[in-house]
Amino acid sequence: MDDDMMAVFRQEATDLIESLERGLLDLSDQPGDRDLINAVFRDLHTIKGSGAMFGFADMAAFVHAFESAFDLLRSGQAAVTPDIIRLALEARDEIIGFLSEQADPDGRRAAILAALEAAVGATGNAVGTAPLPEAAPTGQAHRLWFRLTGNALALGARPDLLLAELRELGATDIRADLSEVPALDALDPEVCMIGWSMDFPNGITRDAIDNVFLFNDVDLRLEAPQAAVDRVPVAASDPVPVAEPVSAPARKPSEEGPQADKGGATMRVAAERLDHLMDRVGELVIADARLLQLAQQSRDPALMAAAEEISRLAAGLRDTTMRIRMVPVRSMIGRFRRLIHGLSETIGKPVSFIVRGEETELDKTVIEQLADPIVHMLRNSVDHGLESPADRAAAGKPAEGRIMLEAEYSGAEVVIRISDDGRGLNRDRIRAKAIANGLIGADTILTESAMNALILEPGFSTAESITEISGRGVGMDVVKKTIEGLRGSIEVQSVEGRGTTFTLRLPLTLAIIEGLLVEVAGERFSIPLAAVQEIVELPADRIEEDGSSDFLDVRDRLVPLVRLRRMFSSPGAPGEFQTVVIVRAGETRAGAVVDRIIGTNQIVIKQMSRLHSGVRAFSGATILGDGTVALILDVPHLAGVGQGVEDRRGVAA
Repeated sequence: MDDDMMAVFRQEATDLIESLERGLLDLSDQPGDRDLINAVFRDLHTIKGSGAMFGFADMAAFVHAFESAFDLLRSGQAAVTPDIIRLALEARDEIIGFLSEQADPDGRRAAILAALEAAVGATGNAVGTAPLPEAAPTGQAHRLWFRLTGNALALGARPDLLLAELRELGATDIRADLSEVPALDALDPEVCMIGWSMDFPNGITRDAIDNVFLFNDVDLRLEAPQAAVDRVPVAASDPVPVAEPVSAPARKPSEEGPQADKGGATMRVAAERLDHLMDRVGELVIADARLLQLAQQSRDPALMAAAEEISRLAAGLRDTTMRIRMVPVRSMIGRFRRLIHGLSETIGKPVSFIVRGEETELDKTVIEQLADPIVHMLRNSVDHGLESPADRAAAGKPAEGRIMLEAEYSGAEVVIRISDDGRGLNRDRIRAKAIANGLIGADTILTESAMNALILEPGFSTAESITEISGRGVGMDVVKKTIEGLRGSIEVQSVEGRGTTFTLRLPLTLAIIEGLLVEVAGERFSIPLAAVQEIVELPADRIEEDGSSDFLDVRDRLVPLVRLRRMFSSPGAPGEFQTVVIVRAGETRAGAVVDRIIGTNQIVIKQMSRLHSGVRAFSGATILGDGTVALILDVPHLAGVGQGVEDRRGVAA
């Protein structure tokens, strides 16, 4: 196999293994669901067949034994138990080891299979000893004949595994057909010259036989029961008579040829290529802005028309490229479910994990960086948030705790909420810990949201003991830093005794966004348009700060003002007319006071250098159409400055 084919196989196998994990976790919640059992069996069968085809013979043998256990579950000869699910998940992890070609020096894989066999055997017949279906009378038996064709052996096909599966289905009187085996000097070891014939009971369906050969090129023929009545026994070297030619199941007319529906066709593309394409599209957007500006300056109608057409095409290419990069939240869910399942067993807390909005999509870069922060929050929710079953019973709650993950669109943002129905935050303990750590003074007055936000500070933990799961105060500050690094925000809401909710607000993409271009003291800055709620004129009597609490009444709600001239230490006095851009980060609002609104533009975000990593007021930079650079204001930082103004007002009151 060449490297490209092997890469495709590994990716497809990884997808199947993820599907297998989802099926097993679903099965743990619904152990009697026959469709789920069949889905797990199909995933195992597919992994085994493709593994054998690509030369992973040891993996195919391992999965074959794994599959045998689920064949008993599928046939109703055994029942699903938590122990079987646990062992099946461990066996699933070992399949990944086969893919990465990891050794098994301590024999763990054989031990897992033996334990799985024992667990299945405890609820029914032991693996490998299930009674075969009784053969029907001679007049009712089907006769099957098959031979692997083409380069099946070179691709890793295993006739011994196929025969074992057929035997499990109930095949009897299996004979080898050696009639086409050539002399030794003419034998091609990569071509299968042996055929096999066997009897099948009448109750075995054709689909069951087709499934065995799903991933093999095979010449397969089946005799109907009526033909089998008059069949004369043949010697092992005699060819088996044919009554009904049947095409191989590996390729179906509905799946090939010009009649096939190509509407859902997909192809795999390396992530690096998408990143490179996005970079080029970003440069195209910058060049397009430059072209539009030049066309407007020239006032040449033909040039302006061509520039507008190029701009329209560039916008379409940009939107298409950004959609290609979008990945559903579902891609992370399997990891989270496995985490919750493992933690529930480890600490003895039954947990129901509910997911809503898993089809919500985010940029792949956001998804990649978001997984670890969510893992931290889920671990804390299970360990700190949920009470023990005894405590929940004493509080009048069901023994099984509930953790919910919800994702939804909100304008140009995606909102992700992680909530539990546990004990909630103990604000007295949080305050005492914050005072002890020197985060606040003993007489500091904090709002409820500011108090909740203290758990996001570095090294902050109210855990009474350190466990394997949490308690060292490492994690939540990393979560906050990561979310803000994605130009998002995190909020904490809690009701003592009823639970805690973490709300993450994240941009749909990190590459190209719409921006509002503003001017402050002759310098241009860009504000992400998704964060802009409204724009109002600053009253003449508020042009100069009067020293009191700096707020603006906007429709009966006070909005704290952040004067950018003062923040940036800009020279000169403000102009006669100033504007307030009201931005929102989560539930916090602030009014950024600017000299002038220039208009909207496409922001191709360029990351700040390491030298400027400590400058919190800006989240990046963009290149404007005239080639100059505009810094992008960090909205969560602006909102934080505004929150500080509001907190000071609360203390003064």
